[in-house]
Amino acid sequence: MAGEANQSDLILRQARQSLSNQRAGGRRAGSIGRRSAALKREHAFRKLVRVLLAVAGVIFAAMVAGLVLDGIGWTGVIVTMLAIVVAAGVFSSFPKMKVPTLESLGQGDTRSLVGRTEMWLESQRPALPAPAVRLVDQIGLQLDALGQQLDGLDEAAPAAREVRKLVGEHLPGLVSTYTSIPRHLRGEANGGASPDQRLTESLGKISGEIDSVTRQLASGAIDNLAIQTRFLDYKYGGALDDAAKVD
Repeated sequence: MAGEANQSDLILRQARQSLSNQRAGGRRAGSIGRRSAALKREHAFRKLVRVLLAVAGVIFAAMVAGLVLDGIGWTGVIVTMLAIVVAAGVFSSFPKMKVPTLESLGQGDTRSLVGRTEMWLESQRPALPAPAVRLVDQIGLQLDALGQQLDGLDEAAPAAREVRKLVGEHLPGLVSTYTSIPRHLRGEANGGASPDQRLTESLGKISGEIDSVTRQLASGAIDNLAIQTRFLDYKYGGALDDAAKVD
């Protein structure tokens, strides 16, 4: 019975997370966050543009050849079609999207750090134990929320430096240290806990810290909203009440 209850709880959590994803606009399959999904869409769009330009170039070359040679004949048409297929295949496959390296995560501005870290974590998921994978997916949602707060944050602010350390150094450093351990040793207890257990516990702590930082960054906006609400209530509350009574 306990096992069935745990399974039911897991299904409910996954259903709630799926509903949350849909309400947030959805995430691309394989992406743990909207920012990494956006990076992938941008890359796919650039490849599409290159494919269209390549196809247009082949067609233009065929037209020029037809004008110069007074027609290209069936052979020319077949060659042109083959050239279009080859060009579309090559430019739709290359260049491959590069996954950020551990060393490059700290480069660039803090705002783009979230998307790059999400992509890096996605590449590490296959090497992680199931409980850690669930936490990584949760962290992806949290990083999306954190990214919204970073959009309006000064790069020189102390909070920005703290986020850079947490998201760009501590989180990937933890996962990288775990994946450097041979697979057959990750489940063995050492000093009271296995590397799998320590990774899961540490990811839980980082998840809590990301949530705390997000709340701290959002506290200013929350306070401003409360002030504006009180002001509107003071300025227009009575008028609204009178209008409601008249209705």
